[in-house]
Amino acid sequence: MRLRIATCYGLTGVLNAAWGATLPATDARLDLGAGRLGVLLMALAVGALVAMPIAGRLADRWSGRRLLRWTLRAAAPAPVLVALAPSAEVLTGAVVVFGMLSGGLNVALSLQAVDVERATGRPVMATMHGTWTLGAVLGGALVTVGLRLGLGVQSVLLAFAAGLVVAAVAVTRDLPSPAAAQLSDAVLVEERRSGLMVALGVIGAAAFLTEGAATDWAGIHATRVLGADPAVGSLVFTAFFVAMTVVRFVGDPVRARLGPTATIRYAGAVATGGYGLVLLAGVIGTARVGTAMAGWILAGAGMAVVWPVVVSALGSSGASGRRLSTVTTISYGGGLVGPAVIGAVAARAGLPLGLLIPAVLAVVVAGAAPVVLGRYLRSGSGGSRGGDSEARRCDETGRPPAWVRGRSM
Repeated sequence: MRLRIATCYGLTGVLNAAWGATLPATDARLDLGAGRLGVLLMALAVGALVAMPIAGRLADRWSGRRLLRWTLRAAAPAPVLVALAPSAEVLTGAVVVFGMLSGGLNVALSLQAVDVERATGRPVMATMHGTWTLGAVLGGALVTVGLRLGLGVQSVLLAFAAGLVVAAVAVTRDLPSPAAAQLSDAVLVEERRSGLMVALGVIGAAAFLTEGAATDWAGIHATRVLGADPAVGSLVFTAFFVAMTVVRFVGDPVRARLGPTATIRYAGAVATGGYGLVLLAGVIGTARVGTAMAGWILAGAGMAVVWPVVVSALGSSGASGRRLSTVTTISYGGGLVGPAVIGAVAARAGLPLGLLIPAVLAVVVAGAAPVVLGRYLRSGSGGSRGGDSEARRCDETGRPPAWVRGRSM
C-alpha cells in the first residue's frame, strides 16, 4: 500500500511539472504577460478551493481510497486542456477545471498518506511528499529536454497527458486499503482544537505560498527579470524541486531526531535565506541567474518539510476527512491564491517586489510555526513539554508512536 500511494504522489508531481515547468513556454506561446498570468493562477486557485471541501466530505462518505482512484484518473489528462487552449480566455476556463481536479486529488493524497502513517506507526509523510517532488523533478527535466529538442510546448503537454493517463489507470487498479490502527480517545480531540487547526492551516498556507511562488514564478523571474531563455527558466524550476526532493527523503528521520517544532524553525530560517538570495539576484550585476538558482534551492530545501510535519500532526490526532480537508483547503489556498497575488503586484510594481511576499512569509514560518505547532501538540497530550509533546501521545497499546520510540523523552 505504501508503495502504491507513493507512486500516486510521484505522478501528481509529474502532473504539477506539466503545468509549472511549461508555464514560461505557454507564456511565450500566448503572449500572456504578468497580469494575465496572475489571472490564470487565480483561476487555478478558485477551482482548487471549490473542490477541496467537497473532496473531504466525499472521502468521509466514499473512503479516501475511492476518492484517490477517481481524482487521479480524472486529473491525468488535464494537460490536454492547457495544450489545446487557443487564447488566454479559453486557457483561463481550462485552468479552472485543472484546479478543481488538482484540488480534489491533493485532499485524497493527504488522507491516504495519513492512513498509511497510522497503519504503519512510522513517519512517512515527508517521504511521500519527497516522492511528489521527485515526480516534479522528473517532469521538469523532461519538459526542459523536450523544449531543448525543439518540440513545441503543446506537443510536450500532449505527451505528458498520454503518459499520465496510462500510469494513473495502472497504479489505481485494485488499490488496497490500509488496515489503519485505532486511535485512543485521548488523541481524538479535534473538536477542542478547532482554532489551533485553523492556525496550522494558516502556517501551511504560508509554506505553500512560498512553494507556489517557485512553481509559478521562478521560471518567469529567470526569463523576464534576469534575461534567461525559457529552457533555463524550466531548469530553475527543476533545481528548486531537486532541493525539495533531497530534503524530503531525509525529513522523516530528521523530524524524529529534532522534534517537529525545531524542524520547522530551522526550515523557515533556511527558506528565508533562500529568498534573500532570489531578491539579491535582481540587483547584482553578475551571476544573476546562478544567484537566483542558489536562492531557489535554499527556499526549496527550507520549505520541504513544513507541510509534511503539519499534516502528520493532524493525522496523529485522528482528524476526520472533513476537518483535514478544511486545513488542506486553507493551506493549499495560500499556495494557489498567493502566486496570483504576486502576479497582481508584479503587474503593477514589478516581479521582484512581488517576491517580497513569500520572503516575508518564510520569516513568519520560522517564527510563528513552532509556537502554533507546539500548542497544538500540547493540547492533545495534557500539556507536555514543548514540541516534543508529540512523543508523549500514545497509541492504543499505551506506547508512544513508533517514530518517537527510542528518542530521548
